[in-house]
Amino acid sequence: MYSEEKIKVPRFNEESGFYTTKKRSKVMSKIRGKNTKPELLFRKALWKKGVRYRIDSKKLPGRPDVSIKKYKLAIFIDGEFWHGYNWDERKDKLKTNRGFWIPKIERNMQRDREVNDQLTELGFTIFRFWDHEVKNNLKTCINDVMVYLDMAKPIEQI
Repeated sequence: MYSEEKIKVPRFNEESGFYTTKKRSKVMSKIRGKNTKPELLFRKALWKKGVRYRIDSKKLPGRPDVSIKKYKLAIFIDGEFWHGYNWDERKDKLKTNRGFWIPKIERNMQRDREVNDQLTELGFTIFRFWDHEVKNNLKTCINDVMVYLDMAKPIEQI
């Protein structure tokens, strides 16, 4: 189905040589998968502009953080670590559990590409923003979406 071979990620358990501590477990449990601060900032700003949307839509591949079906728009706000921001430089800096983290992050990046392909086939436009872009340049990110929405409006609404 996909041109790339699926990257195998080793299981993160003691049998695979990964030792988990209570402290590590507590730290990892605090990492959020949805409703992160950048997502909330982005959604609040979009709502203020009068844009109505769905969050984490299960009906769409990849469950976009924000989706607007009317305009066939899917928006993802990706964490730098989990989705491989500047990966070629950062991968060398990983010091612990490289055997787990490198395939894990590369598989996440591969899955992002697969999701983009699936959404594109469905006719969706995809925006992917990094956490730091939303935190540091929220206005620019929102403006990019608003420009797209203005261009995508049906002629009778103009």
